[in-house]
Amino acid sequence: MTETQHDLQLQPEMPPTRWGDPAHAGPLPDGVRDLVSLVFPLVETPAAAEVAVPAPALPADLVDGLRELLGEEHVVLDDAVRRNRTRGKSTPDLLRQRAGDLADVPDVVVRPGGHDDVQAVLDYAAEHRIAVVPFGGGTSVTGGLAVERDGYTGVVSLDLGRMRSLLALDPVSSTATLGPGLRGPEAEALLAEHGLMLGHFPQSFEFATIGGFAATRSSGQSSAGYGRFDAMVVGLRAATPRGEVRLGGTAPSNASGPDLRELFLGSEGAFGVITEVTVRVRPLPEVKEYEGWHWPSFAAGADAMRALAQGDLLPTVLRLSDENETAINLARPDAIGGEGSAGPGGGGCLMIVGYEGTPAAVAAKKVAVAAALTDLGGTPLGAEPGEAWAAGRFNAPYLRDSLLDVGVIVETLETVTFWSNRERLYAAVRSALESALGEGTMVLCHISHVYATGCSLYFTVAAAGGTPGAGGEGRLDRWLAAKTAANDAIVASGASITHHHAVGTDHRDWLQPEIGDLGVAVLRAVKRELDPAGILNPGVLIP
Repeated sequence: MTETQHDLQLQPEMPPTRWGDPAHAGPLPDGVRDLVSLVFPLVETPAAAEVAVPAPALPADLVDGLRELLGEEHVVLDDAVRRNRTRGKSTPDLLRQRAGDLADVPDVVVRPGGHDDVQAVLDYAAEHRIAVVPFGGGTSVTGGLAVERDGYTGVVSLDLGRMRSLLALDPVSSTATLGPGLRGPEAEALLAEHGLMLGHFPQSFEFATIGGFAATRSSGQSSAGYGRFDAMVVGLRAATPRGEVRLGGTAPSNASGPDLRELFLGSEGAFGVITEVTVRVRPLPEVKEYEGWHWPSFAAGADAMRALAQGDLLPTVLRLSDENETAINLARPDAIGGEGSAGPGGGGCLMIVGYEGTPAAVAAKKVAVAAALTDLGGTPLGAEPGEAWAAGRFNAPYLRDSLLDVGVIVETLETVTFWSNRERLYAAVRSALESALGEGTMVLCHISHVYATGCSLYFTVAAAGGTPGAGGEGRLDRWLAAKTAANDAIVASGASITHHHAVGTDHRDWLQPEIGDLGVAVLRAVKRELDPAGILNPGVLIP
């Protein structure tokens, strides 16, 4: 198949101090404001006045060298573009931006058009000791775009936004090769022209990119049915300071030694820049149906999820909110502050179940899952809660920003463990966050991803902001202390420091207890071999 691509005109970007499309941002809905004001003092907290972007530190002759490689129009010094490439979209990232902290701003943004351009930039950067930070959608929530400047001539943001093509399609084998700069909706639109889909829908779907999904080992909201993104990848191509790497893509599986794709899946731009990703694709579903189920407790609902996973009865979507998250309707952003979704009488927990596929397959799976959930003590709530969740599934970050506007700390974190350790982990993280943030802290949780052996817990935290001020410096300090306490609790509970948000800089110091000293030494050895000058995303991932 010949290469297919969208118009390469750059798409609208997220603003530096908020998530998403500015047209969708707004003040807190009245119901949410009334609910939050019962718990927290609301203090209007606007961003500080916009400060000037520091002048580029990269010498002018080196900028000219980049222009010779890529063409003048693809080497950008514009202040607004550089500002928008400063960090990601975690709450700490946004609070620093709102406070006018631009210490991490790149000196220049370069926009390669393909693999050869990326390789040329890396070769040049290694020669001149320029730090290179790969940039896809800018959706990192773990400090994955926070740069280390010390010891480098300058910092380049490597924007992959021009690399947005469907490069190849093999409909017989159900594989497609995608450019790393394709956003989630763009990739799905290109595949849909051929009656196919990828089926990867994380909360960042609208802005995150194919390369970012691969580099962070992303997991989407339909993972119960379609799997994690890394499980979809059958091959990839990457540029490193030592040259090109092509891995996989020749067969569905093999025994040709360790799977070296895993060095780049989850590498977060520290080992190389992913320039092509070959993935498994599937037919577009003819039917999509979502529904709600009520459970008397979080433990009862979790046991039911485990039974489905271990009985090979997983639907496409399976999520369970705990009692607190259910009570405030966080699974239904349009109804927050309204009557709870847990069924008659209130209380209990809401489970969202979704089915996608052919009419016959969906009907059969629904009957089988409903029988199992009923036997396990669940109560069906019909389609309305499921459809409401599906309609608002990407809206939570907008609500986070609106709460930041009124001085509330809001952030999320996630972890993963075996089923036998779920209750211990859940209690430990809740306790750590409540102790660190004090009375009135709201800690909500849902099970976001399930396996036969375990599950991922996804926490949402809201707390009083402490000392008010432009940008919310007090909130930043309070959250960083709470995040440290939560990370310590996760490690002490024997769980993983991250399931799908990645390591970045926020989790880097807690990776060593999980993989051990020898594991860290292996990562450092790979870094030295692939990136001997240490120019790629310095400070990220590796302890």
